[in-house]
Amino acid sequence: MGCFECCIKCLGGVPYASLVATILCFSGVALFCGCGHVALAGTVAILEQHFSTNTSDHALLSEVIQLMQYVIYGIASFFFLYGIILLAEGFYTTSAVKELHGEFKTTACGRCISGMFVFLTYVLGVAWLGVFGFSAVPVFMFYNIWSTCEVIKSPQTNGTTGVEQICVDVRQYGIIPWNAFPGKICGSALENICNTNEFYMSYHLFIVACAGAGATVIALIHFLMILSSNWAYLKDASKMQAYQDIKAKEEQELQDIQSRSKEQLNSYT
Repeated sequence: MGCFECCIKCLGGVPYASLVATILCFSGVALFCGCGHVALAGTVAILEQHFSTNTSDHALLSEVIQLMQYVIYGIASFFFLYGIILLAEGFYTTSAVKELHGEFKTTACGRCISGMFVFLTYVLGVAWLGVFGFSAVPVFMFYNIWSTCEVIKSPQTNGTTGVEQICVDVRQYGIIPWNAFPGKICGSALENICNTNEFYMSYHLFIVACAGAGATVIALIHFLMILSSNWAYLKDASKMQAYQDIKAKEEQELQDIQSRSKEQLNSYT
């Protein structure tokens, strides 16, 4: 076999579907974890500088955000390992199907592991649907603040005398208590907040983090379809192997009977 044939054979054993799903999963998790971590830090800075000047009012929120940042570290590490494991499982099942009639044999343990990955990926997919929905909450909050600033900047609003009556009260979202001071920002002060780098970066990073969570959900759904298909292939492969073993045993028994019959005929003659 030449070099070209070897390359074709190697490329034929690559699980391209699993490879695409792994790249999508890594990209989505990286966007969610990286952008979410920075956006959370920017949110704390905005609250401390403008909406809650008393440290005790947002102490609990700061602890929760710090805990979420540590959770992000764990999510990134877990999905890095899990994506590699699923890619390796894709290589395993692809080889099992490609070399079904060769020396390669699927085992009950391999089929059990494939079934376990199907269940675990399903659970993670449902969990990431919740993460995707949760990541849309800060996007909604920042969008409301941004849209209020756009109303203040509009010529129709500038021509009236009620600009300072247009306010945003973050206490209504439940992230800081109702006794937090000032809690509510109005008019030109609110417009200045929207023009800060912290607000601009946090808003867009939350959008990218939400998109990353959505990409991760798509990747897990893709993985779930691949794993289900591979598990079905392995199940059929095990049945085919059992049939081949029974057929080989019957052929061997038939050959033994024929050989004994020939020996008996030779003894009579």
